[in-house]
Amino acid sequence: MMKSQHTGTRGVLPTLASTFATLATLSGLGPALGHAETAPYPNRPIRMILPSAAGSVTDQTARLVAERLSIALKKPVVVDNRPGANGIIASEMVSRAEPDGYTLLFTYSATLTVNPWITANLPYDPLKDFTPIARPSAPGGNLLVVTSTLPVHNLKELVAYVKASPTELAYCSWGVGSGGHLTMEYLKAKTGMRLRHVPYKSAVQCTNDLAAGHVTIAFTDSLSAVPHLKSGRIRAVAASGPERGLTTPDVPTMGEQGTPFNQASWLALFGPKNLPAPIVNRLNAEVNRILQSPEEQQRFAAMYLKPGKPSTPGELGELVRADLGAWGEVVKVSGVTPQ
Repeated sequence: MMKSQHTGTRGVLPTLASTFATLATLSGLGPALGHAETAPYPNRPIRMILPSAAGSVTDQTARLVAERLSIALKKPVVVDNRPGANGIIASEMVSRAEPDGYTLLFTYSATLTVNPWITANLPYDPLKDFTPIARPSAPGGNLLVVTSTLPVHNLKELVAYVKASPTELAYCSWGVGSGGHLTMEYLKAKTGMRLRHVPYKSAVQCTNDLAAGHVTIAFTDSLSAVPHLKSGRIRAVAASGPERGLTTPDVPTMGEQGTPFNQASWLALFGPKNLPAPIVNRLNAEVNRILQSPEEQQRFAAMYLKPGKPSTPGELGELVRADLGAWGEVVKVSGVTPQ
């Protein structure tokens, strides 16, 4: 009798064990829970925050990248525009986000390379609070443009006109500390011009008001200027940066016209600090794949942008550090003080 009962128990125990294992798996416990914790990235939508308004060059580039990333990652990459304060609002949001790869920053370079020099109590550290991922655009400059009613066609004529004006003229940019603001202040310091700065939240707003005649002069991005250049309501007189702009290949750079300004802007993708390397490398690889696609290169060209060359997160980090120092010198010459 005892032998028979013992044999029966041995047969029941494996059955019970397998039953509990099945129940645990079906209820999300045991092995299923472990699998959920290590689910491949991404397993839900990604939020891409950017510091620019809809329609800007940053916005349109971000949407191109987000669209292709959504396809490659098989999860939506949603663009979230948070313009204002020269990118501080958007940058701070990402700096405080969880480093899980679901909150990213797509930004122009000034948020990390200029703001530390002109913003008192900046709520983030450009070198410590972000993880570099990829740089979709090649470095480029901005456009110095004037309303078409202004009788100037180059930098020399503009300087002479401003100096001879009996009233103080105004220029706009996309915010205090923006690339446009600092470039113009640098130009003022080098030429002796006197101009009043009118800051806007976005380059689009600045350029629209220039075309409407509310301001006389502006430093703006190339994409925002295109429709107004074509309509004849504004005129480009110089390009900042080391090369002529794709939108205006016939417009000389500031350097070609006697006032060298080789500092350029770029667009790049960052995450919060401590973003895991596998996520960084996955995103970097996908962005680099976009840059190598002939189809996407044509889309960049349609926006008058030059795509960047495939690069590593480390190279982007080195670029941030180098440009941070270079823009510090520009700020020093321009005389702009922290606010």
